[in-house]
Amino acid sequence: RHTETAPLPSYDEVLVCTPVTEEEEVELLVRRALSPGSQDQKIYCLLGADKLVYKVSKQLESHFFRLVQSCSIPNYRFIIFCNAKAHNSYVITAFDAYKVTFPCCSKTEIQTYLKMHLKVPSGTAPVAQAFEEPYQQNVKFIFSERAGMGK
Repeated sequence: RHTETAPLPSYDEVLVCTPVTEEEEVELLVRRALSPGSQDQKIYCLLGADKLVYKVSKQLESHFFRLVQSCSIPNYRFIIFCNAKAHNSYVITAFDAYKVTFPCCSKTEIQTYLKMHLKVPSGTAPVAQAFEEPYQQNVKFIFSERAGMGK
């Protein structure tokens, strides 16, 4: 359900997938989504799951369906985002029965929503001041080949 006041997902709810995403990372997110403690309104998301390599995609499918069979949570919240044009993705094939088309929002609606939710409160977060932009945001994506190097 679309609402402008709904919060952005937290760090433990989202996994941004790349070709080097490991099976353990995917399994952890699936376990979070399907564990008894997941009823606290969180929505777990795999972003760009079409980029997973075949082996990890197969393991995602295996972990998901095994946990769904054994889980006692009828209303879990787990979303897999894929590029609709990635026709050679195993994830798209494996979860085809669950496919829905994402409703379109205008670029302006998306920008307005993000500006509302990504603002740094005034007088806080000196790290955000390192980014010279007309408005300060508290979210930046920084990618590195060397994880945990002071980011």
